[in-house]
Amino acid sequence: MNVFNGASRYQPQALAILRIVAGLLFLGHGLIKLIGFPEGAEPGQQALTTILGVGSVLETVGGVLIILGLFTRPTAFILSGMMAVAYWMFHAPSSPFPAVNGGDAAILFCFVFLYLVTSGPGAWSLDGARKR
Repeated sequence: MNVFNGASRYQPQALAILRIVAGLLFLGHGLIKLIGFPEGAEPGQQALTTILGVGSVLETVGGVLIILGLFTRPTAFILSGMMAVAYWMFHAPSSPFPAVNGGDAAILFCFVFLYLVTSGPGAWSLDGARKR
């Protein structure tokens, strides 16, 4: 008997944990650029009229929506595309290797969000509460 056979019954909760943690990390990236928190983190606060400023709003609002599991699929779709653009625009030009160009997080966010588009929010979401 495989020890992991029963693990699939926790899939909705595991998906929710993935969604919440990804949303918290993404929110953190947005807050750095939106309000400069935490102090000293790169790239620091950005003007809202720049591409990084616009990204900070998407990261902050999108991160909160992902954490809450509210409008999860459309939010994740937008954020996945945003991360694909961020990778090719800001990371890939410096090197084709993510470990060198610092784009690991952008790639991972892109595909986690793409997965949320197809899977939905999992357990503990406002989307689920709205359906009931």
